[in-house]
Amino acid sequence: MLNAPNLLSLSRVALAPLFIWLLSYPGRVAGAIAAIAFGLACYSDWLDGHLARTRGQTTNLGKLLDPLADKVLILSALIMLSAMPREPRIPAWIVALIAVREVAVTGLRAIAREEGLLLGAETLGKAKTAFEVVSVFSLLVHYRYGPLDFFSAGELFLWVALALALWSGFTHHLRVGRALAARDVTV
Repeated sequence: MLNAPNLLSLSRVALAPLFIWLLSYPGRVAGAIAAIAFGLACYSDWLDGHLARTRGQTTNLGKLLDPLADKVLILSALIMLSAMPREPRIPAWIVALIAVREVAVTGLRAIAREEGLLLGAETLGKAKTAFEVVSVFSLLVHYRYGPLDFFSAGELFLWVALALALWSGFTHHLRVGRALAARDVTV
């Protein structure tokens, strides 16, 4: 159960307290360190999936742990980015909507699993995650470096991630609802 992919997922969960601690300091150095740690965590997300597939080490624990680790990492960073003292900050209501979507979809997946429905990741959800990752990285860097305004870029990507989160959450609920309704009709 604690194979290399699962240990990598656990390492992402372990990074959440580091982000929380680093983001309690508003300076450039803490933001840069947090961005580097986040980049490494994103690489570990890719690597754990690659190892699980190529080594045949896909486990039920990994299927639960991998998306949970992603949510813990992204949401802890977004919550701290909305709460930290440096200006400008991201609006807390955006973070709240993204968090509510994640909880709702996670709950829906659990219901679907209990009902025997297997739900794979959808293209919209993958796009949402990609925009969240780019957004969080840019927001962690935060400051302007030459012509690059990382906060503005991160905020733009966050708006796209929010739109994709709401859209994919809605379509996910529709898909599961239709699958459950169709199954109930044929039973």
